Amino acid sequence: MSASIIFTCFIIYSALLFFITWLTSRNANNSSYFLGNKNSPWYVVAYGMIGASLSGVTFMSVPGWVGKTQFSYLIMVLGYFAGYLVITGVLLPLYYKMQLTSIYSYLEERFGFWSYKTGAFFFILSRTIGASFRMFLVINVLQLFVFEQWGIPFWVSVLIFIALIILYTFEGGIKTIVWTDTLQTTFMLLGVFLSVYLISKELNFSIGDLISNIKNSEYSQLIFTGGDDKRHFAKQFLAGMFITITMTGLDQEMMQKNLSCKNLKEAQKNMLSFATVLIFINLMFLALGATLYMYAKAKGIEIPAKTDDLFPMIAIKYLGPIAGLVFIIGLISAAYPSADGALTSLTTSFCVDFLGMDKKADSYEQKKKRYLVHFSFAALLLVVIVIFKAINNEAVIGKLFTVAGYTYGPLLGLFAFGLFTKFKVKDRMVPLVCLLSPVICFFLNEYSAVLFYGYKFGFELLIANGLITFAGLFFLRKNE
Repeated sequence: MSASIIFTCFIIYSALLFFITWLTSRNANNSSYFLGNKNSPWYVVAYGMIGASLSGVTFMSVPGWVGKTQFSYLIMVLGYFAGYLVITGVLLPLYYKMQLTSIYSYLEERFGFWSYKTGAFFFILSRTIGASFRMFLVINVLQLFVFEQWGIPFWVSVLIFIALIILYTFEGGIKTIVWTDTLQTTFMLLGVFLSVYLISKELNFSIGDLISNIKNSEYSQLIFTGGDDKRHFAKQFLAGMFITITMTGLDQEMMQKNLSCKNLKEAQKNMLSFATVLIFINLMFLALGATLYMYAKAKGIEIPAKTDDLFPMIAIKYLGPIAGLVFIIGLISAAYPSADGALTSLTTSFCVDFLGMDKKADSYEQKKKRYLVHFSFAALLLVVIVIFKAINNEAVIGKLFTVAGYTYGPLLGLFAFGLFTKFKVKDRMVPLVCLLSPVICFFLNEYSAVLFYGYKFGFELLIANGLITFAGLFFLRKNE
């Protein structure tokens, strides 16, 4: 595929998003931006959340991951489902009962000012890093196949992408994103299904042949039981459950979409339907990964050192223009949800949690402040993506979850202590506990084999992080 064709696809797709933006952002105000006027249809939110949850990381990293982890990731996905049940039954009722705009406002009522600001800070830190990783993955592909050929530096490519995100989110916010996510989810899923079909056709597989070959391949192992294996099924399940609770239930970006539903019942229907569909979607991504590896083996193609590159390499270089076009459209569709929701939720959190805009009357001055925050976070994302370009050296999905284990852990501990105990804490000391917990986890992760007789942490490091924060808060409890 030529760079011009890829760039044309990018522009046409962006134009579609801007058309939806024009339809949804007319007469928008701060309430529209923060909560979509609490009028979002639950089924639209549920469908759009598929794209927002998967993003470019899943689109490229999960298929590439199959070579090392086989289908063990599906156990983690089942853990995700258990986590969504906790969100549906515990967190959503709390958020709706308190009528929250920012979910971290709960921490102020439960513990105090410093706990509240600490929770909001850790979200901003976590989401900034996570969103930057996701955007980097997609922009790097566009850079490789388009902008680099035209002599455009990487930072300019990032600037172009983020400028487009700014233009279609700065007015309508969550009201716009709920609807643009549906378009993005549709094209992303089409990209996966069509890619599987096209690769199967190249291998002369029918659907039945494909299922049989995946089942009998070296890539289909689901259960790993080795005690020191990071893929151990119990580790995977528990890690998936708590990753979901933190990265969805305690994440302003994902909860902001749920809080834009009309009422609690509709938000719960959204969450349960989304969680069920997500199992089958992730199974399709794993099937795509196995198909890619079987194709590479059949054609004598060397697996790239960075497995994230396997899907784009085969789609663009080996399968012809149609497959390349399908991949690019799917990738672009995966890219936008990584950025638009992050930018909106970061802006919302800062405006509500640090500027208190939810307590002030909607006015032109408040709107100008929101614009300034929105542009500032866009600039921050640009800087972080460029920095990540310089240091990237492993599969992005592994980095994403590792970082989440460090930065979402304190949020898990804070909310768990608030929900499952009745203790008050020494509020001013909470930031210290939440900063020390990730540091302790870092050393546990580095020396776990020595300290725990060969045991190596996987993604369950998140749980350890939350427990350390919980224990710290217990020692800070007030005796009343």
